[in-house]
Amino acid sequence: MARVFFTANLRRHVDCASMAADGATVREVLAQVFAAQDGLGAYVLDDQGGLRKHMTILVDGRRISDIERLSDAVGPSSEIWVMQALSGG
Repeated sequence: MARVFFTANLRRHVDCASMAADGATVREVLAQVFAAQDGLGAYVLDDQGGLRKHMTILVDGRRISDIERLSDAVGPSSEIWVMQALSGG
């Protein structure tokens, strides 16, 4: 099972616990996580099901490339990090 983690900054805004979930893609894994944690999916995904502009997701230390369909592959021992994107200067 892949492990999904949420940064402390995100946890300040939304109640979200790290958890393990099965799936071959980011979308499949996150669907299980969002089903178990009310309100989290609406904070991370937009109304079209894509990643919100203020969010970013890393799989095994690499930023995902498909922010609309979340089709990036996930392995059984992958670590997925969900965090708020930082910007500014």
